[in-house]
Amino acid sequence: QVQLVESGGGLVQPGGSLRLSCAASGRTFTNYAMGWFRQAPGKEREFVAVVSRGGTSLYYVDSVKERFTISRDNAKNTVYLQMNSLKPEDTAIYYCAATVAYGTPKYKGDYAYWGQGTQVTVSS
Repeated sequence: QVQLVESGGGLVQPGGSLRLSCAASGRTFTNYAMGWFRQAPGKEREFVAVVSRGGTSLYYVDSVKERFTISRDNAKNTVYLQMNSLKPEDTAIYYCAATVAYGTPKYKGDYAYWGQGTQVTVSS
């Protein structure tokens, strides 16, 4: 089993930036592909980005392409989500998730392990 703890959320103005971090513990980090999901009030949890086990394959939902960057530091057992040019519609609770699946899984059901979430609010 792997434990995930997110950090880095907060309140930011439109056009601003935030970097989310997700620290993993409990099992070998490189055994897991790592994803970020988000859930806005009244909406379903949606996929945002994923990085493969080795960090060589990345995938993003269209709405965040060119603005968000996912990365992982396997030496620190941490995955990051750099968010630039933030918009009010990016407001949500952001969740880190881990899966033993290969490649770049994009569905909630692919992920067995979840963090507690961190709130991101984009507002002036």
